[in-house]
Amino acid sequence: MKTKLFFSFLFTLIISFQLLAQPKRELVEVIVTPDKADWTYEVGERAEFTITVYRNYVPLEGVKVRYKIQPELVKIWDEGVLTLKDGVTKVKAKKFKEPGFLRCTASVEVDGKTYSAYATAGFSPGKIEPTTTLPADFEEFWNKGKEDLAKVPMKPVMTLIPERCTDKADVYHVSINNIKGKIYGILCKPKKEGKYPAILHVPGAGIRPYYGDVWEAEAGFVSFTIGIHGIPVNLDPGVYTDLRSGALNGYQTANLDDKDNYYYKRVYLGCVRAVDFIESLDCFDGENIGVTGGSQGGALSIVTAGLDDRIDYLAAFYPALCDLTGFLHGRAGGWPQIFRDNYTNKPQKIETSKYYDVVNFARFVKAQGWYTWGYNDNVCPPTSMYSAYNVIDAKKELHVFQETHHWAFPEQHELKNDWLFKKLRK
Repeated sequence: MKTKLFFSFLFTLIISFQLLAQPKRELVEVIVTPDKADWTYEVGERAEFTITVYRNYVPLEGVKVRYKIQPELVKIWDEGVLTLKDGVTKVKAKKFKEPGFLRCTASVEVDGKTYSAYATAGFSPGKIEPTTTLPADFEEFWNKGKEDLAKVPMKPVMTLIPERCTDKADVYHVSINNIKGKIYGILCKPKKEGKYPAILHVPGAGIRPYYGDVWEAEAGFVSFTIGIHGIPVNLDPGVYTDLRSGALNGYQTANLDDKDNYYYKRVYLGCVRAVDFIESLDCFDGENIGVTGGSQGGALSIVTAGLDDRIDYLAAFYPALCDLTGFLHGRAGGWPQIFRDNYTNKPQKIETSKYYDVVNFARFVKAQGWYTWGYNDNVCPPTSMYSAYNVIDAKKELHVFQETHHWAFPEQHELKNDWLFKKLRK
């Protein structure tokens, strides 16, 4: 009974997170649409945006619409006011002269409340090149890190969590030694004796508990979900709330001026250590490992595959930490957008960022990859994500869901699972 109640709670929690991530419906709906069905143009073309406003599904007449057009997250090109006729108006942008993205934002005021929306047109996105550069000693730096990690005994501690186990899967809280401190996670594995392919889940940004993917274990996979902060992932939720606002607040830029002690060094090597742990399990088939995650987790998926050739497949949703120096070159950079406001634009920080930029790990990825994101993402701007994707020299496929912001439709998760499961079961 307790197990059923727990999974009922977990299902409700997951659905709640999905509802919070996706946009809510409002009384007045503003819709901005580029004039190409795939929202994609060639460099030198002009995009025309149609702005439509509805209330109760009825087009509004004579309402003033404010618009602005700009490359994503940088200086405004054009702005003005137009009047709706039959609920519709149009605005044409000037030519976009280099690969990238151009956004049209529209807003209206109805009964004292402002409603807005935007759409983003892509211009030859497959030709976007990164602004970051590859340090001459990049491979040497990370090979040394992996050598140092290998000297640390893993010493795994697996603690069964009976209330989360099912009749088909066992669930454990796991502790393993990392380069500094530990990596904690939740292991879910099939109860039935056998050898199974494995999936490593790497986390999005933040500080939270983790529950593991029991249903993957029930479907015949070794499923390992890790946290990155060196703290157990099964504590009272209040602990994570305190850490989020206290000791771990702003962890993304901690020690950014020191490449040997930047926060993400331990994180990236911790992902390699998680692969070490999977390899040590008797129930692992010894051959097939996939890694997956979204946002920071999308970044860590690419990083792990770039660092560790034991990864066979990766599936990344809207990867963060891509082309961090974009803002220094007049265009959008990836989350956490550390160089956007000039307060961190110090030479040492810029140089350190190159050792941790997902673009530079993407150059070394050999695993087959499945990727997905949207043109409207403001957290991980598409310019930054394409900067990484375009340098990957491995078998890959990209699934663009143009209208999505920093969230995904259920269909995207279904596509990912279908692709990854089929690959791992070959």
